[in-house]
This record gives sequence, C-alpha cells and structure tokens, in this order.
Amino acid sequence: MLYKSNPLKVYNSLSGKKEDFTPIHEGNVGMYVCGPTVYSNVHLGNVRTFMSFDMIYRYLLHLGYKVRYVRNITDVGHIVDDVDDGEDKIAKKARLEQLEPMEIVQRYTVDFHEILGKLNFLPPSIEPTATGHIIEQIEIVKKIIENGLAYESNGSVYFDVVKYNETKHYGVLSGRNIDEMLANTRDTDGQSDKRNPQDFALWKKAEPEHIMRWPSPWSDGFPGWHLECTAMSTKYLGQHFDIHGGGMDLKFPHHECEIAQNEACTGNTPVNYWLHTNMLTLNGKKMAKSTGNNILPGEIFTGDSPFLSKGFSANVARFFMMQAHYSSILDFSDEAILAAEKGYNRLVEAMDGMAEIKPSGSSSIDIAQWKQSCYDAMNDDFNTPILVAQLFEGVKFINLLKIGSETITATDLDDFAKTLRAFLFDVLGLKDEKESANNNDKVEGLVHLLIGMRNQARADKDFALSDQIRDQLLALGIQLKDSKEGTTFTY
Repeated sequence: MLYKSNPLKVYNSLSGKKEDFTPIHEGNVGMYVCGPTVYSNVHLGNVRTFMSFDMIYRYLLHLGYKVRYVRNITDVGHIVDDVDDGEDKIAKKARLEQLEPMEIVQRYTVDFHEILGKLNFLPPSIEPTATGHIIEQIEIVKKIIENGLAYESNGSVYFDVVKYNETKHYGVLSGRNIDEMLANTRDTDGQSDKRNPQDFALWKKAEPEHIMRWPSPWSDGFPGWHLECTAMSTKYLGQHFDIHGGGMDLKFPHHECEIAQNEACTGNTPVNYWLHTNMLTLNGKKMAKSTGNNILPGEIFTGDSPFLSKGFSANVARFFMMQAHYSSILDFSDEAILAAEKGYNRLVEAMDGMAEIKPSGSSSIDIAQWKQSCYDAMNDDFNTPILVAQLFEGVKFINLLKIGSETITATDLDDFAKTLRAFLFDVLGLKDEKESANNNDKVEGLVHLLIGMRNQARADKDFALSDQIRDQLLALGIQLKDSKEGTTFTY
C-alpha cells in the first residue's frame, strides 16, 4: 500500500497547524463533507470546495486507503441568512416558483449531479439527505436535553451555549470567545424564546404555513441546519471519525455548532482533522448574484457569460482550479482560464508525444526522484499547484527525450508514463479524452450490433426480442428511432 511509504501532512483548522495524518483505523479513512443546500443552481464557489475534496478523496484512494466518503444533501432546515428565525431557503424558493418544496429539491439536486458529472467527480460513498434522517435528529435532541445542554421553549428546542461553555469551549474551532460574543450581540426580534442570543436551534416549531414539517415530542416542526450534519456524519462514520471538510465560510457557526452538539450528545470530540477550503472570487471581487458579479458553472462550458470570451472544456475548468492550493483564495477571470487552457493543452500534447520517445539502454533523467517529488507535493497537505509544477517538469523531460538530448530506459519510460497518467487523471481528476473517445466508439459499435440483431428479430417476426432490445437500451439511456431510412439512436 502506497500510504505506508507516503506519510501525509494536513493542515488542521482545529489546531491551526499542519499535522501528521494518522487515521483512527489503519488503512481506513472516514471523511464527511457538508454538501449543497439544493434551492438553486450550484454556485461555482461551492463547486471549487467539492472539487477540492474530490481531489483529496482521489489521492487517498490512490495511496491505497479504503475511504468512506459521506457528502450530504441539505433539503430542509437551512434558514435564509443562516439564522434561526425566518424562511427555509427551499420553502422560499418553492413559494416564489409556486412549486412543492420537493420539486425544488429534485430540480437542483439533478443540476448539482449533472455539473459534478461533467467535471468528472467521483460519487461519494454515501449521499444522505437531511429529510431522510429526521428520526436520528430527534433522538440526538432528546439526548442533549437529557444531558442538560438544551431546553424547549414554545415548541422549539435550543442548545444552551452558555451552560455548555462552563465545561467545554464553544469557539474552539473558530477561535472565538463566548463572553465577547455575548457582549457584542444585541437582542433582535425573534430571539425572545432563547435564554441567550448565541443559543442555536436544534428543532424549530413550524408556523401554520410551513409545509415541511414532522412530528416530534416538542412540536410539529423541522430540524436545525447544524443538527442535520451531526446526525448524518455520526450515523455513517461513527461518533469519532477522521476528516470533516467544507468551505471556510462554514467554520462558524455551522462547524462550531456541530462540535458542540457532538460533545453534548456523546461526550466525544467528533473529528480529528478539520479541513477548510478558501473562497473563489471573480475578477478580484466576491461573487454575488445581487451585484451581478457572478458566473454559473454551466456558463463556463457554453461561454454564455459577459465575463468570458468563449466556452471552455470541463477539463480546462478543472485544471484551472487545481492550479491553486485548496486553502488559498482563487480568482477566476477570462485571462486566468485562458492561461490554464494553454497549460492544459501543453500537458496533453506532451503526453501524446510520448509515443515518439525511443527507449535507450540507460537513463540520463532520474525518473524516481521526479516521481517522488510528485508524491512529496501531494503529501504536503495536498499541494496541487506544486504537483502541477512537477508535471510541467515532466513535459520538459518529454521534449528533451523526443529530440534525443536525454535518454531513458524502457522500464523508466513505462514508469514515467504511468506516473504522469496517475497524477493527471486519477488524482487531479482530469478526464482522459482519448480514452473517452475510444469508449464512445466502442459503445456506438455495440449499439449498431444490437440494432442489427433487432432488425433480424423483426424480420423473423420475433417481436418480443425486438422490443426487449429496444426497451433495455432505453433503460440505459439510449433511444432507438425507426424511420424509412433505417434505425438511428440518440443518447
């Protein structure tokens, strides 16, 4: 297993420093990442976060770890502006579009999956939904009340932050001081049910017009946003697991509340390593729909945006994002992605040119050292920009080998090619376009073969077989179309 010879260091937001990564169970990693609230098209900044953890997931798999990767779907309980009082984001969108909330959830969950599919994401091991875990959330609330760290008020249940802070540190992740937070918080409307302004909702009583509601011991209502991730992460990864990830905007209050809930319920510190991604800006400014400084992921592919001179492939978009460290601010602009496209094309052209290299009896290039430098980059907190720089060193080697300025043995050449492919496609997650084209050709050949078999079945009046071929292809997303000219198909 590669992980035994490649010790990882990760930057832990909890300690504020890089630490040696040691899983709780050797060879196994449990990782939870806060997924999208599915009330609108997925935001490009969120795509960057999910792509960073897709890369981390890929590298852990590459090292030989068995990874259980859980990324949730938030489909209830996320209040507008991330507060405890107001309208649920999904319910609000449903009201505006005059649809059922679950229609909104379905529409934008499909959009989320389509965008991630185009960008060649690996699916998580488990993708639980908040609405699918209401019972688990109610049980956690019961336990926290039983432990004296939550209270019911007019049908809602709140976490008692001040009481919790008597023995624990509320603010341990974000470095905040509860006394300062309380002193700086003014009373606002809707906080009268709380003992303290910093207390957060575990369960909210639903107003009469609120559609998304479930029965509980306290009221017909819905869970708090923070509670959902606690329930889903611990159900599938246990009370103590390895990695919890998300955008840095979730560090407070969301992740802070998760830590407090877990401690209050089980007495355990839930997570060993907290990893946070940084912001994606657009032309040096924060992305926001309200200011018009915004671009959707799909617009990158089509070029249908005032910020872009043309469309770009999913591979180029992904390569652009991998050129920055996940914890650094990344600025998106037309100039930046054009530069990324040039770099990506250089890499692809160099790899295509490897077929021209003729092996020699000796190697003048130290491939083993170059290979280790690639691993060293990724072992240092998943440093993709340094890895990309090393891949471009590989491009230089290829160009020198092609003109005969350097030599390489057949064994080293094979190792060189495999390493390049592993880091470019398996780790960074770019799609091998040549392999995809070959696979498409194979699929088309198989479909034409089945069309021929179906035509023969129809000629033999074996309509049951004919219909079976048509229906089973349709189930795979391939639709046959019969006409006077013959049978064609579409995906």
